[in-house]
Amino acid sequence: MATSSNTFVMPDVASVDQALHWDALEAMAPALIDRINGPTNAQATLRLFGQSEASVRVTLYRDHHAWCPYCQKVWLWLEFRRIPYRIRKVTMRCYGPKEPWFTSKIPSGMLPALELDGRLITESDDILLALEQAFGPLGASMLDRRVRDLRQLERLLFRAWCIWLCSPGLTERQDHKAREQFQAIARRMEQALARGGGRWLDPDAPLAEEPGSADLVFVPYVERMNASLAYFKGFGLRNEHPGIDSWLRALEQLTTYRGTQSDFHTHAHDLPPQMGGCWENGTAEQRRCAAAIDVGEGLACWERHLVDDDVDSGAAALLALEPVLRHRFTLMARNPLGVAFDQPLRAALTLLLHGTPVMPMAGSALGLRYLRDRICVPRDMPLLSGRLLRQALEQTAALDGDQQPEAIPLQHRFDQDPRPFLTE
Repeated sequence: MATSSNTFVMPDVASVDQALHWDALEAMAPALIDRINGPTNAQATLRLFGQSEASVRVTLYRDHHAWCPYCQKVWLWLEFRRIPYRIRKVTMRCYGPKEPWFTSKIPSGMLPALELDGRLITESDDILLALEQAFGPLGASMLDRRVRDLRQLERLLFRAWCIWLCSPGLTERQDHKAREQFQAIARRMEQALARGGGRWLDPDAPLAEEPGSADLVFVPYVERMNASLAYFKGFGLRNEHPGIDSWLRALEQLTTYRGTQSDFHTHAHDLPPQMGGCWENGTAEQRRCAAAIDVGEGLACWERHLVDDDVDSGAAALLALEPVLRHRFTLMARNPLGVAFDQPLRAALTLLLHGTPVMPMAGSALGLRYLRDRICVPRDMPLLSGRLLRQALEQTAALDGDQQPEAIPLQHRFDQDPRPFLTE
């Protein structure tokens, strides 16, 4: 079957009735992960790190989709600092209506929010300051002059990215200038990394095993820059900036970071409504990258951790199976095919788990691609699991034809409304 190196050899196609049945699929389900004390994961509602529940002083309010960049910053801080905390999940307006219980608490609906010993705090940097005052800093303090300078640099990088990504109607010359301006700031980030020894931005712990707060300030948007510039500009951030690539490699070796990491497909399609629009430059490389991302292929040289020899694609495939089993009735109810999606879904899962392509029922390509486009990483599953499931859905759909579902919305993502999945 497909692997992260994007090589795929299609064996003989099995008949429609050869798709694994649900009882066989359920027998393959992986053991339940310890969401409370195990690895960082998007599904947890309580994290204890081996401590007692009585020790919890913190409640983090973050988005259901585990996508909000400012939530990710606070989430990572709590995980790396191993502070016990509860999680209450809230819908970002882009995905559906905000919960009344939350807007009664925070009328603006702003995320993230955090309660510390009963005190409510908003704004992600204010939250980090309050957390380090209560529990001690993660690396150098947010108030350290060197960290303040890095925080200003992150805002400059953010603004340069927004100008390039979110300015409509750029001419070729203007697009080139915006790229140059972005890369000039990216090189300043690389210089800051080099001054600290090349591994982390944290000025107090350049050789430490884990990043500090200075790094976590950069993580959410650099992750989104890497994805969005590939999709909309055909630009390889990691190829062009090896210092940033090395920094991302160091992060990707850490299970804590990988538990919060999203994929190129999720970012490329969730950013436009959040940013007020993201604009393609229309180059041949941009079109190639966007087409590959849309069908679940990787850009291997830009996502290197997915092509390492030690990646266990079999375990990743099983992790993709678990949420499908848990939500299969809702997935069918919300699919354009309705209950007729049963056999095509089982056919795709057979390919995912056994490497055996199974012919889906006629007319099922639209339904398979509808689900392909709505896997959300890391809300549903880890990055590699999402990649493999997207590939299996696309390759099964291709056996039926080229029919495409309605395009993913650009103004909102109400197709990702979490409410139908919360009652299961």
